[in-house]
Amino acid sequence: MLPEFVLGASGALALYHHLAYPVLLRYLARTGRGEGNAMPPARSPTMTVIVPAYNEAEVIAGKIQNLAALCYPDGRLEIVIACDGCTDATVAIARREIARCGQAKRFRLVAHALNRGKVAVLNEAIAASTSDVVVLTDASAMLASDALHCIAQHFADARVGVVCATYGLQCPGSEGERAYWRYQVAIKAAEAAVGAPMGAHGACYAIRRRSARPLEADTINDDFILPMRIVADGYRAVYDRTIVATELETIRPAAEFRRRVRIGAGNMQQALRLWRLADPRRPGIAFAFVSGKAMRAFMPFILLVGLGALVHLALEGSHMYQSLLASTVLLFALAGLAIALRSAALPRPVAWLGYLAEGHAASFVGALRYLTGLERRPWTRAVEGPEGGRASARAFYVPRSVEISKRTMDIVCGLGALAVMIVLFVPIALAIKLTSRGPIFYRQLRVGRQTPHATHLFWLLKFRTMYVDAEQRSGAVWASKNDPRITPVGRFLRKTRLDELPQCFNVLAGEMSVIGPRPERPMFFAKLESAIPFYTERTFGLKPGITGLAQVNQAYDQSIEDVRNKVLYDHAYAARITSWWEWLRTDIGIIFSTVQVMALGKGQ
Repeated sequence: MLPEFVLGASGALALYHHLAYPVLLRYLARTGRGEGNAMPPARSPTMTVIVPAYNEAEVIAGKIQNLAALCYPDGRLEIVIACDGCTDATVAIARREIARCGQAKRFRLVAHALNRGKVAVLNEAIAASTSDVVVLTDASAMLASDALHCIAQHFADARVGVVCATYGLQCPGSEGERAYWRYQVAIKAAEAAVGAPMGAHGACYAIRRRSARPLEADTINDDFILPMRIVADGYRAVYDRTIVATELETIRPAAEFRRRVRIGAGNMQQALRLWRLADPRRPGIAFAFVSGKAMRAFMPFILLVGLGALVHLALEGSHMYQSLLASTVLLFALAGLAIALRSAALPRPVAWLGYLAEGHAASFVGALRYLTGLERRPWTRAVEGPEGGRASARAFYVPRSVEISKRTMDIVCGLGALAVMIVLFVPIALAIKLTSRGPIFYRQLRVGRQTPHATHLFWLLKFRTMYVDAEQRSGAVWASKNDPRITPVGRFLRKTRLDELPQCFNVLAGEMSVIGPRPERPMFFAKLESAIPFYTERTFGLKPGITGLAQVNQAYDQSIEDVRNKVLYDHAYAARITSWWEWLRTDIGIIFSTVQVMALGKGQ
C-alpha cells in the first residue's frame, strides 16, 4: 500500500538523518585525513578582522578590549568595526574604547549612517580589504589571545581556503541548547575529518580573501554560504577545535525561536543554492552535505508526510498503527511540556526532545517563509529603493491572491518534480555520461523577473543535452532542426522535456515559476529588445517559467520570428492572470497541455 510505503520511507529517512548518519559520520571520521598538524608559516599573512555591528552597545566595549589583546605581528593586522546604521550608542562606545586601548593604529571604525543589512556590510568590508586573510567574528563572541596565530598556521597550506573556529556558550539558555551545541561541535569536527565542516560558526571563521565572492543581497546564513562556496570552488576547509569563540549573550526563548526560524529558512536556501557540494567527485563533502544540511532542510516536510500517512493508516482501523500514533502523540505531548517548562528541572532526555521538536517546528516555519518569499530580507531592514526592502507586489498588475496561489502551486509542483527527478536521476545521468563526455548538469545565466528597480539574473539548471564544445566554433546561436550540437540522448530529453527537471531547484529557490515566460540568455536579450516591441515588458512582475502558454504552443526558438510569436503568447498570458479564476483556469490548462507535449514528444 502507498501509505505504508510513505510511512516506511519517511521513518527510514528520519532515522538515518538523526541516528545512522551521526554514527556513520563518526566512524568514517576515524579513517579520514583529519585536520593534521598545521605548519607555522614562513611569514605571518596579513589579516583583516571584520566585526559587523548593529546596535551592539551592550557588548562592543568588551569586544574591542578582546580584539586589542590579540597577539599578532605589528603592521600585519587591521581590525574593522563596521557599524551598520546603529541607532544606539554603539558607535560612540566603540570610538571611546578604541582610543582607550592604545592600539588605535590597528583599528578602523566604519560608521554607516543607514542600516543596509549585514550582507551589504560584509561585501563592502571584504572588498575593501587588501589582506591575505579575512577573519569574520561576531560582536558578542570572545577569542583567545593566540587565535590569529592558530588561524595563520592553517593558511600556510595554499589549499586551505577556510578556517573555522569552534563554538562555546558561556551561559546556555537551556539544557537542550547546551546539548545541541555540544552535538554540533562534534558533528562539525567529524565532517571536517571526512571532507569539510558544513558551514562555519558565525562567532569566528577566516577565509582566504582572494577566494571570496560577493554574497547575494538576500543571503540568510552568510556563515554557511560564504565559506561553503569557497569549498565548492575546490579549496579545503579546516575545523580547529583549539580555536574557541565563546558566545557571551544568552538568547531569550522567544528570540531563540525567531533565530531558529531564520536558520531554518537559511537551511532551505543553502540546500537549493549550494547543490554543487553534492558533487560525487568529492564523496566526503557530498556525503556530509546531502545527509546533514540538505536533509535537515527537508526533514520537517518528510516528518509531516510520514505523520499524514500514519494518521491515514490508523483511521483504517489497524491496531498496530493506532498504537504507533498514540505513542507519537505522547512524544509530542512530552516535547510540548519541555518547551512550556523550559526553565524547570526536567530529565535531560525530555529537555533534548523539546529542543529537537522546537527546532523542527522552527525549521518548517523558516522553510515555508523562504519558499514563499517572506524570508528574503537581510539580517535587518535594508534600504532598497523608495519603500525599502523588496519591491512591493502591489506595484505589479498581478493581484495578491494570484501571487500567493501561484507561489503555493510552484512549491507543490517543484517538490513533485524533485521527487520525479530523484527517481529518474540515475538512468538519465548514466545515459548522459555514457554517450558523451562532460558534466551531467548544465548551468546557464538567464534573465529573470523584472521589478521597478532591477532586472534579476539567475543560473538556470538543466540536464546537459549538447556536446561540451558545442558553441566553441559557432558561438551562441538558436537551436535548429536536427541541430548537430545536440547529443542523441539530449534529443530525447528535449523531446520529452525531461532536460527541464532540474529546474525544480530554480522554482523552489524562487528564481523561476512553473508557468511563465521563457527566460532568455543575456547575450540574446539586448538584440531581442531592440528587434521586438515590448519584449522587455514580458517579464515585468512575472518570474520566468519552465513551461508557459508560449512553450506549449510553439517549439524551441529557431529565429527572431519565433521569439516574436512567443512574445505575443507571453503578453496574452499576463493579461489572463489579472483575476484569480482566470489564472487558475489558464495555469491548469497549461499544465495539461505540457503533460501532453511531454507524452507525445512534441519538443524539438
